[in-house]
Amino acid sequence: MCHGLPVTDYRALNRANWDERAPAHARSADYGVARFVADPTFLSGVVRFDLPRLGDIAGLRGVHLQCHIGTDTLSLARLGAHMTGLDFSPASIAEARTLAEAARTPVTFVEAEVYGAVEALGAERFDLVFTGIGAIGWLPSIQRWAETVAGLLVPGGRLFIREGHPVLWSLDESRTDALVIEYPYVEREEPLVWTDETTYVSTDASFVHNTTHSWNHGLGEIVTALLSVGMRLTMLVEHDSVPWEALPGQMRHGDDGEWRLVERPWRVPLTYTLQAVKEA
Repeated sequence: MCHGLPVTDYRALNRANWDERAPAHARSADYGVARFVADPTFLSGVVRFDLPRLGDIAGLRGVHLQCHIGTDTLSLARLGAHMTGLDFSPASIAEARTLAEAARTPVTFVEAEVYGAVEALGAERFDLVFTGIGAIGWLPSIQRWAETVAGLLVPGGRLFIREGHPVLWSLDESRTDALVIEYPYVEREEPLVWTDETTYVSTDASFVHNTTHSWNHGLGEIVTALLSVGMRLTMLVEHDSVPWEALPGQMRHGDDGEWRLVERPWRVPLTYTLQAVKEA
């Protein structure tokens, strides 16, 4: 449920929400934590989907922004990158460290805000900045995010992101009979304020901190912000699929683990993969 409320400290509000849900996510079969521990070759669905576009990352120094419980971070490390994961939720970082230790995969995890990542990581610069699905919508300014990305990269380093498409984020997911634009496509100063007593994985856990603030960022705004900080766009692919049932009642689960619209799936992009390189 989305409603209009005055802006409070979005970071404290959102952090409380994620802190409460991180243990439930780690214990849900949907994140596959047990499979990561049992199978040293297992990769997250998000990383596996983009393997042909990601290419060889062996030996690269990488940082995963908004890493949550670290399943994508761990997957990138298993592909040979020297990974650091960063998240503002101490509970998420604790779960990520527990996972990496149990899976015997060396990953560094740092608790910090995205906008403070350059300062939090000191003088370290990276060959790869990775961001996964459902991350940048928690940030009010895509320009500040782009500045952070550029500040973390070495010259010639690249950003790699797969994210929910801003068209998807603008749709009313409560409608099962049509695709209806209900929420902003472009970034606005005012957040979308949501109250939801559930979470996006299967769990029996109940929650108290249920209100969050989020923002949408148009695809043009994202690209323009990256160009403005000296990044060069090298790939932008829009997909007709998403790794969860984003529009309940209108989607079918495929053999590849992705969800697509049952009826005329070519009508709307659901996710995108973007790559940009920091100019030398």
